[in-house]
Amino acid sequence: MTEITNDREFRAALNHLDAAQQRLLAAAFVKSVLHLCTDERIARVLEVAGDPGASSGALAEALKTAKATTFDCHTRCGSEGDWLEQAGYFVARAAVAALTPLGQMPGGVAWQAAMSARMAETSKSIVTGENAAGQESENQYRLLAGFIKS
Repeated sequence: MTEITNDREFRAALNHLDAAQQRLLAAAFVKSVLHLCTDERIARVLEVAGDPGASSGALAEALKTAKATTFDCHTRCGSEGDWLEQAGYFVARAAVAALTPLGQMPGGVAWQAAMSARMAETSKSIVTGENAAGQESENQYRLLAGFIKS
């Protein structure tokens, strides 16, 4: 199995994936933090993002739903700065990245989904005091290495 140990290697490997591979891997990144989002729409759009046979129409509709969800999640964060709601917002952003056509996100859709997933973990850690963002990075490295191998 290819070992990925840092973000430089991670990003380089992501850049070798085609659009469908990036979407499927981005969906896997989002699934790993899905528990941080209470909006059930994200779970539904993630099913589409993770479907290798999803039609372009289904992907476009799922993207539209994911974008609407990010606005709703952002609103729930409120002026109080609820960090757990903020985590949900970043999960929704990761789902948007997973569903965005390749070439429309700086760094690629899988990279953006990975970064948003890490931000979700960081937001949670502000509340819990647990620093899981580093663990999420390691998990993403393993997911990518396994994806490349298969």
